[in-house]
Amino acid sequence: MRQWHDIKGILFDLDGVITATARLHSQAWQQIAEQVQAPWTAALQEQLKGIDRMHALDLILQAAGKQAAYSPAEKQQLAAAKNTKYLELVHQLTPTDILPGIRVFLDQLQQHGYQIALASASKNAPTVLHQLGLATFFPEVVDPSTLTQGKPAPEIYLKAASLIGLRPEQCIGIEDAAAGVAAINASGALSVGIGDRQTLAAADVVFASTAELTLPNLRQAIGGVARG
Repeated sequence: MRQWHDIKGILFDLDGVITATARLHSQAWQQIAEQVQAPWTAALQEQLKGIDRMHALDLILQAAGKQAAYSPAEKQQLAAAKNTKYLELVHQLTPTDILPGIRVFLDQLQQHGYQIALASASKNAPTVLHQLGLATFFPEVVDPSTLTQGKPAPEIYLKAASLIGLRPEQCIGIEDAAAGVAAINASGALSVGIGDRQTLAAADVVFASTAELTLPNLRQAIGGVARG
């Protein structure tokens, strides 16, 4: 059983954990869905959370029944169009878009000497952190282009832990999507889910919102975790 004193690093997802960029992704993907005539549903939006760009596009094309209708080059064009729209929205972000409690939590982690890394599937994560004024908290950011497997595979969390010189067992990962929680668990790190307890049932600990994510709350919650 791991104890709190075993924990040396915190690995963050970005969308839905640090800022609500999931809504920006949704706006940009909805534009693509309309273009390919895919029905835009709440279920599809949920499926797109926490996964890489090409995987998300494939899900949209499946929803449209047009998996074979686009060449690889055309798919790249669609993905690029989505990214262009997303970046337009990202450049409107400011520090006021940081989710409740996150800036204080990052301050607490830094003051107590915890290592911090970002494990986001978004290739635009450094831009988002810059817009939010949080880049200095994240000297280590996983580059998704260096990965061979996206979430729910554990590769991104294994890489994030290695970037800060730790084993996954010494880390906590924080996610708002089921695919991300699965990735954390598969890596060997402890998982903290932010959001719906049922959706994130596989997480070791679940907080309803980022406002509950404080160092004292996390320490208390992890104290009751027996996994590993």
